[in-house]
Amino acid sequence: MDLSNLKPAAGSTKNRKRIGRGPGSGTGKTSGKGHKGQNARSGGGVKPGFEGGQMPLQRRLPKRGFTSLNKKVYSLVNLRDLDGFESGTVVDLEALGKVGLVGSIKDGVKILADGDLSKPLTVQAHKFSKTAAAKIEAAGGKAEVL
Repeated sequence: MDLSNLKPAAGSTKNRKRIGRGPGSGTGKTSGKGHKGQNARSGGGVKPGFEGGQMPLQRRLPKRGFTSLNKKVYSLVNLRDLDGFESGTVVDLEALGKVGLVGSIKDGVKILADGDLSKPLTVQAHKFSKTAAAKIEAAGGKAEVL
């Protein structure tokens, strides 16, 4: 077996439909387009979403919501992820990036309180949830806002 005698599995391929090749082909004369009408014409047919002149669904549905241009998007880090650092370490943005906890720092890094911290760490970030700051200080560490 080599590349020169590869064949597709039996029944997996079929010949293309040859349109407009006489009455014996099954698709002669009008070539499967019926008689006249918009879809029989060259370049004919309707755009996606067209409903025959009825107001299309995408225009009937109400537009909802609002996206603030000033919204801040923070990279989130949980306390349980910080437990991998050694005791007494200063955990700053560079340290978080090296470990892979923060990919892109968008508008800053926020520390959330999911999980527990068993070591005293000095954590530097742009924001802390109240519970996260309390847990860091309860473990003997510091929460420093940048």
